[in-house]
Amino acid sequence: MTHDGPAYGLWTLVVFNSAIFLMFAFSFFKPKTGRDWRTFGAFAAFIVTLFVEMYGFPLSIYLMSGWLQSWYPGLDLLSHNSGHLWSTLLGEKGDPHFGPLHIASYVFLGFGFYLLSSAWHVLYHAQRRNALATSGPYAHIRHPQYVAFVLILLGFLLQWPTLLTLLMFPFLLVMYGRLAVTEEAEMHMRFGAEFESYAVRTPRFLPRLRRASVKNPQQT
Repeated sequence: MTHDGPAYGLWTLVVFNSAIFLMFAFSFFKPKTGRDWRTFGAFAAFIVTLFVEMYGFPLSIYLMSGWLQSWYPGLDLLSHNSGHLWSTLLGEKGDPHFGPLHIASYVFLGFGFYLLSSAWHVLYHAQRRNALATSGPYAHIRHPQYVAFVLILLGFLLQWPTLLTLLMFPFLLVMYGRLAVTEEAEMHMRFGAEFESYAVRTPRFLPRLRRASVKNPQQT
């Protein structure tokens, strides 16, 4: 069993990649309120945990090493490719970076960051007008920013699953769901009947396949 150079202990890459993705997400999300910072903080914890295992210390590989060596005796646990556990478990051959799951992860990541950016643009202008955000992504779902974060997290899980991030993911889903309910209660108190009408015609997280033909006077 051989491997090409060190795949772990690369803490500079941990810091660099974490900083790049967090700054990228921060530039789109721009947290202001305490709720915004909790949302971003949970996302940041996931990202840092991911890159620590990807380039720093492979905790998941270490904990699963006995089982992996029993089922995949020829697997080089010290290689970077071994960290793409879905590829290993599914028996994929060749470079996992070109596998279907890795390509799907790029789709999730790309659309997630696009949705995050689009939602922030609409929300920013709505807040400046002291109005309810109902156009763009908000015309299809009530919480596109939370959905965007979940898509990004799913993209990373498809690309590089770890025991810690897999455990964190359902807790993050619950947290974002509770934050969405809290946010809606505040919007209801602030906008009243306008928010009620918006909530009736707009799903919370998953867009409808067919939207009812209801004209929204606030959309531009």
